[in-house]
Amino acid sequence: MASLRTGSGAERVLIKLRKSVEDENYYEAHQMYRTIYFRYLGQERYDDLLKLLYDGSLLLFEHRQTSSGADLAKLFVEVLQKAKTKVERDVVEKVANLMAKIPPSAPERQAVLMSALNWSEKQNPEAKKFEGHPQLHQAVANLYWRETNYHSARYHFIRSNDMKNLGSMLVEIQVELGFHSEIDMFITQAVLQLLCIRNSVVASSLLDSYVEYHPLLSNGPPFKYPLLNFTWLLLLAIQSTKLSSYTVLCKHYQPSLKRDSTNQEYLDRIGQIYFGMPPPRGTANRGMFGNLIQSLFNNLDGESDSDSEDANLAINLLSSDLD
Repeated sequence: MASLRTGSGAERVLIKLRKSVEDENYYEAHQMYRTIYFRYLGQERYDDLLKLLYDGSLLLFEHRQTSSGADLAKLFVEVLQKAKTKVERDVVEKVANLMAKIPPSAPERQAVLMSALNWSEKQNPEAKKFEGHPQLHQAVANLYWRETNYHSARYHFIRSNDMKNLGSMLVEIQVELGFHSEIDMFITQAVLQLLCIRNSVVASSLLDSYVEYHPLLSNGPPFKYPLLNFTWLLLLAIQSTKLSSYTVLCKHYQPSLKRDSTNQEYLDRIGQIYFGMPPPRGTANRGMFGNLIQSLFNNLDGESDSDSEDANLAINLLSSDLD
């Protein structure tokens, strides 16, 4: 496994290349980097090669040689794959640092990102469901956040474990760009998306962070915003794993959930993952909520008295929170 250490021989090469760049022989320097890249690659000198490419890329970026710097950045990630380098914080920070040097609009940035996500996923098979390692997603998300590219930042935060920064960013977006009436919509959609990748613990952490950071929210439920209460109770229902609680909850909050058309798709998936519901049978049926009510009646036929009491308790909890 490569570890990014290097020897004195590579240091001498770096000094020579650095001088060439400082003398503004940029094309020559770039070609020298690539020549040494192929030589070291053939010798499997991965540690020296990673050092060479990382330092060389930063040096070229420093001298505003963006295309050449981006080219070495792409080679750096390729070597991470070939060397089967472990996903560790210092390596992830190097990848994010190189990405930050590439202009957001340059296609090379996306190429580096896709290659890096592929590398991180192969080094940790558990990261496959997140389409990349959570540590890398976190670093990339924070990069996009600094650039106020909220759409891309949100995508990567959802696949990371950094719910504090995601919660803080969602608050920033809501306060600066959203309407007062949308306070609950911003967090509900993010929580539903997290639940769809089977991450209920992280989803609960996100809700806590959002409530903590938002200037117009208290630090605990119940809330005066319907969808916030729905999200809080949904997480409790998942802990109980009782279909009856989930069914009553979704039925009660149907008017609020209709405010965002994507909620139905997420809730269909959540019902399958956490409550064993079958996939929707198509548009000819009564829709998700019709399926939920039918599932409730089917489920109650075989429930014990205590399960029915749980359903009644859910109704009582919800009755004080009508839209």
